[in-house]
Amino acid sequence: MANKSLNKDRKAVINDIRKKQGRAERVRGAAIVGVCVVIALVIVGAAAWGPVTGFFKDREFDEVALQDIGQSAKAAGCQKVTEMAADGNQNHIATGTEQTYTTAPPAFGPHWNEANVAPADMSRKFYTADDRPDLEALVHNLEHGYTIVWYDDTVSEDELDELRAIGQKFSGTSNFRYKFIAAPWTAADAKETAVAGDKKTEFPSGTHIAMTHWYADAANPTEASTQKGVFQYCEGVSGEAIKDFMEKYPYTDSPEAQAM
Repeated sequence: MANKSLNKDRKAVINDIRKKQGRAERVRGAAIVGVCVVIALVIVGAAAWGPVTGFFKDREFDEVALQDIGQSAKAAGCQKVTEMAADGNQNHIATGTEQTYTTAPPAFGPHWNEANVAPADMSRKFYTADDRPDLEALVHNLEHGYTIVWYDDTVSEDELDELRAIGQKFSGTSNFRYKFIAAPWTAADAKETAVAGDKKTEFPSGTHIAMTHWYADAANPTEASTQKGVFQYCEGVSGEAIKDFMEKYPYTDSPEAQAM
């Protein structure tokens, strides 16, 4: 009888252990599932967070006038507008050929001419270093009357948001007055720029934003002798300065204003 009692006690202990192990495994399994769910939610959330925050950042500027985005021209340290004689009108080079420009950034010069490549499509108003067209494509946009706002790699995230918001003020392709692009100026671009006389491969010291425009006399736009490259450099983003620049140098004052 004692042996039977011992056997029953042993079985009871084993069953109890098994039950406890079973409960522990179920808890562990549930924990693993829970962790997996949390990880999945984090991954999905992270993927969605960019567009969601981007949406709200864009909405932040919906009711803000162009001239009120960023700083005033004075606070942004914007320098005086400068002009220089331009060349390169209708000077098309083979797509893929690297052109050495003489100003940082370019406002004129030889450029590519390739459908769906150069000029860049008017629907895009803001580019990053990951997706920006080549300089040779963007110079063709300048020939068509675009104002390009270039930013270097020191600008802050807030300034990038401001530039995106400014780009959205020029959304669409039907109104040629909205020929605007914001694009990065990179270290690779500086290497593609030659020093010629007093021309430099970098923005003036302390400046991180540059506006360029290819000017031509609207009454005689093909007259090369009157064409100019127009530049303005700023320390920071100024919607006011961009507005003033584009009003003084509209798309109509360019070599090929009626081309998109």
